[in-house]
Order: sequence, then structure tokens, then C-alpha cells
Amino acid sequence: MHSAFRLPAAFVLCATVLSGCAFSTHETASVQAGILPDSAAPDERLVLAPPPAPGSAAQLDDDRVFRVTRALKDTPRWTLAQSDADLSQEHLVRDFSCAAGFDIDLKKAPHLARVLERIRHAVGHRTSEVKKYWHRTRPFVGTNLPICTSSEGLGLNSSYPSGHTTAGYGMALLLAHLMPEHASAILQRGRVFGESRIVCGVHWKSDVQAGYLNASSLMDVLLAQPELQDDLAAARRELLAMQGDTAAPDAGRCAVEHDAAVHSLLTEP
Repeated sequence: MHSAFRLPAAFVLCATVLSGCAFSTHETASVQAGILPDSAAPDERLVLAPPPAPGSAAQLDDDRVFRVTRALKDTPRWTLAQSDADLSQEHLVRDFSCAAGFDIDLKKAPHLARVLERIRHAVGHRTSEVKKYWHRTRPFVGTNLPICTSSEGLGLNSSYPSGHTTAGYGMALLLAHLMPEHASAILQRGRVFGESRIVCGVHWKSDVQAGYLNASSLMDVLLAQPELQDDLAAARRELLAMQGDTAAPDAGRCAVEHDAAVHSLLTEP
């Protein structure tokens, strides 16, 4: 049996993987609301390679990185990872404020919120499918080593790919699409967001790497959908207006994010 796991409100499919949602009714309502159908997104069970096999060099590296990064407990990087675990829409968007150079407030961007709403079902469904397909156990299971967030609701066997990384890097890709002048910094922050799941100890390194590809393949297809183009253009105008009308992000927070970007957990541990 597959355990429940959480995706952000912007991407959530159902309350749990086991809920057996009434897709026919939901999909009819979704079409009426302008929400993109599952078929608009690629099947990630075909896109993603299998997770590392037990005993493989890749799995041994996953084991090593998990154990080494437990030493980050109670450091500023740990605190950032705890913050990144919050996947509420407004918080997730605001996580990219340092990268953009201004405070991003979703309440001032209704078209951006509408884009997120329109893609959420397809992203959630495709990510749910592949998690259930691989049924990979999370790194902390069977240990007493610290993790940076509660294990409640995570789903002990839904580790691959990382849903948080899919959400965070997906948001980075969306914002980089809307603000190409800030793309490098935004995408760097998206990488850091994924690495936060390694810090937390709730995903293997390879889960996070798969999350980047999961987000990239989904967003590449979804953002090209013709029916999103008007909302995307309006969302860019919202962000440009916000850029000249909001305060600069907290310098201390930005410094922690910069340090995390420089010391990548994909290569340093």
C-alpha cells in the first residue's frame, strides 16, 4: 500500500495518493475552470530513469550524503531548509524574492496565481504517478538520525522523485520564464531549494536530481500551452509593476541563500 505525501497547494492533486478521487467529475469541472488536463503533461514514468539500485555506486553515494549532511542540524543552512519545507503558494513564491531583487507578493499577482491554479492538477497527477510507480523508501526510515521537518504526511515510500524539488524548481522555471532578466539567480535559487530536501534528510540526493528533471520536463511542456499565454503575459506585467513598488528582501536571508548556493550539496559533501 502506498502512503500519502504532500505537494504544494499550487500543485496538489488529491488529499492523499490513496483517496481514489472521482476524476471524471473533477476533470469536467477542471476543464470548465480552464485547468489543464493530465494529458497536457508528459508521463514522468517514461521520462525519469529508475532510482539507484540497492548496492549500486549511486545508492552508496546517496547513503553517504544523507549521513554527512546530518551534521548540518541547527546551522543557518538547516534553518533555510526548514523554511523551504513550507509549500504554501504565497511562501513558495516569496522564496524567490532575493533572487529577483524585490519582494514577490502573490496577492498582488492574480494572473500568476491563476497560472499556478491551471497547471496544478497535471503536475500533481504526473508526480503522484511516478512516486507510486517507484515506491522508494525515504532515507531516514529505519534510522534515528535527525530530519529538519516532521515526517507526518510525507509518505515513507514516496521518495522518488522529490515533490518539493518539483514544486520549487518548477516555480523557478516559471518565474525565470516570466522574468528572463533575473533567470540565472532565480534558477540558482531553485537548485538551492531542491538541495534543502537533502539537508532535511527526507530525500536522497538522487531524488532531488530527479526532481529537477521532473520539474523541467513538466514545465517545458505546460508553459508552451497556447491557452496559458495570455495569463503568462499578464503575470509578467504584474511582476514588473511589483518590482518598482516593493521593498528589497531581507539582506540576512539573502546572505544565507547565497552561501547555500556557493556550497552545493550536490558536489561538496
